[in-house]
Amino acid sequence: MRALRRRTLAGQLLFLQLGIITVVLVSVGAVSLAQSQATFNRVEGRRVSALAEQLAANPLVLYNLDLPEQRTGLATLALQTVTQSRVTTVTIADEDENVRVSTDPSMETRPLPLGARSVGTGASWSGVMQLDGNRMLVSQVPVLSLAKGHVGEHLGTVMITEDFPSVWERLRGASSYLLTYLGIALALGVAGSWLLARRIKRQTLGLEPHEITGLAEHREALLYGIAEGVIALDPHQRVTLVNDVARRLLDLPEHAAGMSLRDLRVEGRLLDVLTGTGPDGPRDGGRVTGRDDDESPRDEVVIRRGRVLVMNRMHVTRDGRHLGTVTTLRDRTALANLERELGSFRSTTSLLRAQTHEFANQLHTISGLIQLGEYDEVVRYVDAVTERRQSLDLLVNSRVRDPAVAALLMAKASLASERRADLRVSDETSLDRLDPEDSADVATVVGNLVDNAIDAVSSIPGNGPGSGPTGQWVEVTIRQDASSVEVRVSDSGPGVPPEVAQEVFAHGFTTKAATAGERGIGLALTRLVCQRRGGEVQLARSPEGGAVFVAQLGIAPVATPAGDNR
Repeated sequence: MRALRRRTLAGQLLFLQLGIITVVLVSVGAVSLAQSQATFNRVEGRRVSALAEQLAANPLVLYNLDLPEQRTGLATLALQTVTQSRVTTVTIADEDENVRVSTDPSMETRPLPLGARSVGTGASWSGVMQLDGNRMLVSQVPVLSLAKGHVGEHLGTVMITEDFPSVWERLRGASSYLLTYLGIALALGVAGSWLLARRIKRQTLGLEPHEITGLAEHREALLYGIAEGVIALDPHQRVTLVNDVARRLLDLPEHAAGMSLRDLRVEGRLLDVLTGTGPDGPRDGGRVTGRDDDESPRDEVVIRRGRVLVMNRMHVTRDGRHLGTVTTLRDRTALANLERELGSFRSTTSLLRAQTHEFANQLHTISGLIQLGEYDEVVRYVDAVTERRQSLDLLVNSRVRDPAVAALLMAKASLASERRADLRVSDETSLDRLDPEDSADVATVVGNLVDNAIDAVSSIPGNGPGSGPTGQWVEVTIRQDASSVEVRVSDSGPGVPPEVAQEVFAHGFTTKAATAGERGIGLALTRLVCQRRGGEVQLARSPEGGAVFVAQLGIAPVATPAGDNR
């Protein structure tokens, strides 16, 4: 066994197949020998019995057995029978089983061996006997008298024997072409085994069994020892490999390997990324690329079961054949939360910059009026600015009692003003103080939706920083009940085309808008926050043609601290 294990894979296969062929050939030979033996016993047994009966009925035998001294005639007849019939021996004995004549000299010195006791009383017998250590086919037939008054008397016995053929003779007798057939079969088997061994060696890339075992072990270690998910597909979009991380992130069953993406109910954005397709067809033009020049999109964002996943897809080819694709994926949900917080800081910075810009403009206006000596106009201008600011502060503070959300709305109002739009807080707005975590999520949803609405109204030609008043507006409504908060943001922008109404939520939090009306920034993250809290975000169209986003979050209020008069 050690010698077998040291052989190459092709050598082991060749050795084992040759062994199988040898066993088959030996079995065929054994069956042929058994059939030849049965045929010999049946055919030659009948022939020997017929010869013995014919010789026992010969008148010369009857006559010579009556003359004890007469041997010449019997000897001549026995020798003639051996010569003409190609039997081994012919023996003639008298009624007392004394051998009178035999072509085997050793038989003349001993009594005739009987195959059965009934032979001595005049019965016939045929079978196999051991004579002088040789296994022989024997037929013993009684010689019966035909003389008047003595008809049927037992005068003696005729015994004819025939040697069993050797194994070689039996194989040759089984079929004149049997050995030729066996030789041809052996040659074809050896050639086929050799060709099969070479083919298997090519298919295994020349690797030996221990090397294949090592590769399998290393593959398992790599797949299940890395933090990233890995999923491989064949050209027919069947899963050929998936590790535990990918199965957990994509929420796939344990038996996912071998199933198609359709059977796994993979659809939407995830299906597009895994297969490299999109609404307009293959994103890489249907081109099968190699490892080095693969131009598939990188770091594509997919939201799956409340997780933010970043996926990279690579084509795999060998010798010009497309073997499938391998996609790696990472869970960036925690990073998305950090980016959300960073986005809040960036938004605050932008808002402070906008307020600084607005305040600088107001100071420049006041300075100019003072230089012109228009002191009464300065007072009226300051009163107007103060009244407008106090009016917004009073409206927000009276309806939004959560400090973080209220501050966010005030800052967004300044940003909207800088971009020549009006941010409104509807009369239906009512929000109590929230738990800090709940407040952060509500602020995230409000901030993302308001930013997208401001982007939408600013994208209209003729509107933007430095342009005159255009009448564009963004309206925010926040309502709270016993177990949830609803955020509604509508705008006077161009709206979202119906064909991309659902796609805007699937692009991911870093994807920019592909068309003028598409909201891409933060909308996927907004949906993720809502879904985590048992809610959802939906898109509709206002009667004026603008977009209306309605988000619901499951949030419970907290008691207002004593002394807080907000």
